[in-house]
Amino acid sequence: MFSMYPKDGRRTPPSPAARRLALLDRDRHLRNPVTHGAYVATVFDAVEPTYDRFTRVFSFGMDARWKRELLDLARDMTPRDAVCVDLATGTGDLAVGAAAIAPRGRVIGVDFSRGMLGAARRRIGPAAPIRLAAGDMMHLPLAAESADLVTAAYGFRNVADPAAAVAEVRRVLRPGGVLVTLDFYRPASRVWRGLFLRYLGTAGALVGWVWHGVAATYGYIAPSLEGWHTAAGFAQLLEGQGLRVTQQRTHLGGGIGVHVATKPRTS
Repeated sequence: MFSMYPKDGRRTPPSPAARRLALLDRDRHLRNPVTHGAYVATVFDAVEPTYDRFTRVFSFGMDARWKRELLDLARDMTPRDAVCVDLATGTGDLAVGAAAIAPRGRVIGVDFSRGMLGAARRRIGPAAPIRLAAGDMMHLPLAAESADLVTAAYGFRNVADPAAAVAEVRRVLRPGGVLVTLDFYRPASRVWRGLFLRYLGTAGALVGWVWHGVAATYGYIAPSLEGWHTAAGFAQLLEGQGLRVTQQRTHLGGGIGVHVATKPRTS
């Protein structure tokens, strides 16, 4: 049974990052491409201590199943000596999964939240063949055509210019390379969309307040979807940036989507 409340029943005082977040005007910062990234980084710095637990509680345990699905799809298309890049690596769970499906290869986890990178380092430890790097998905610190596989869970929705981030993925993928993504999407059904966003907004704000003393920590998810794509719309964005979508799977009535796309071998 999942519980929303801390084990000791007491609310943790707001962290410095959570206090900074509470002072920011969310809508103004997210509308401005210059401040968008800084706002999202502050969100993830604030939620880092509880992020893994939150994804389990908030998804009723389904997040782990969706990530296993992503990795299973990637495994079928990834050489064992592949160079893998995990974008918005967070606490590093997908980076660890990528290392397992490419045991003779290399994995690079990229995130723009220093707090999340710290959590990933603690998860991974010193022995794993995984390198972590601070970086922006719109300006990846990677050479062109250097990766066989790119994974991203809940990443593209959080950048100021998703098309630019997809273009960067196309740049760093080798011809024939694969992108596999998992994210929230706006359900196509207007009725279900309203219910889905209401749940995300209300439950996220409540958990943010109980766990961090600041509703905006997890209350950010629903607003991030307001101008975001449906799963089909994101597939169109991928195609528009020169990738070829080979699979699209949806869950929760279109609220969650998994996409597989490849970089053509010839332009």
